[in-house]
Amino acid sequence: MYGRGEGGTFSIVASDVAQGYWGVAVATMPSAVGAIVPWADWKVGAVATQANANYWLGPRGLELLRQGLSAETVLERLLRSDAGRAERQLGIVDRRGRAAAWTGSKCMASAVHVPGKGFSCQGNIVASEEVVRSMARTFEGSDGTLAARLMKALRAGAREGGDRRGLQSAAILVAHREPWFPSSWGNFWMNLRVDRSRQPIRDLDRLVRQDERETAKFLRSAAAKRLAHARRRR
Repeated sequence: MYGRGEGGTFSIVASDVAQGYWGVAVATMPSAVGAIVPWADWKVGAVATQANANYWLGPRGLELLRQGLSAETVLERLLRSDAGRAERQLGIVDRRGRAAAWTGSKCMASAVHVPGKGFSCQGNIVASEEVVRSMARTFEGSDGTLAARLMKALRAGAREGGDRRGLQSAAILVAHREPWFPSSWGNFWMNLRVDRSRQPIRDLDRLVRQDERETAKFLRSAAAKRLAHARRRR
C-alpha cells in the first residue's frame, strides 16, 4: 500500500554482489507501484519504500548507501528522520549484500518482513504472513539471474494470496553495468512495469523473460563486434 489508497503491497529487495546486480520486485493493487516503491543503483544497493509510503525514503536511502553506510545504519537514519515511521515499511540491501527491514506498528495487517542473506521480503495488507515467508524461502532456494529469482519470489507470494484485495500493478527494477557501457547509458539494467492488469505478475514475468532474451542477444552481438575490432587492430 502507498499513499492512502486501499491496497496491500509485497516486495523483495535483493542483490547478487558477485555478479554486480541489485534490484527490487513488487506487486500491489493500486496502479503505478513502479513509480513509488522500487529504488536501486549499481554498486550502491536497493530500497523498497511501501505501506503508507514516504516517497523520499527511496532517493534518500540511495544517497546514504552511496556513502558506504550499511543497510542497518541507513535504515536507522531514515526512520529517525521520518515522523510517520510507524506507518512505513522498508526493505534495504546495501552494496555488500547486507539487508535490513522495518515494519511500523501502525502498518495494516497482515504486515511482516523477512530479511535474509542478500535480500529482504516485506508485505502489508497481504493475505497472510505466509505470503512474505514463502517469498523468502523461494528466493533462498532459487538460482538463475537476479531478475529471474526476483520474479520467482513474487510469483510465490501471489500463490499464497498476495495482496488480499487483488492485484493490478507490478514492477521490477534491476541495476547493473557492463564494464564497457558508456556512462550515459545509466545503471538501469531492467526497469519494467505493468499497470491496470488482471494478471500483472504474469504479464511482468513475460516482459522479464523477453527482456532477458533480447539483452543476451545484444551482449553476444556486442561481444562479437568488440572481438572483431580487437583483431583488426592487431
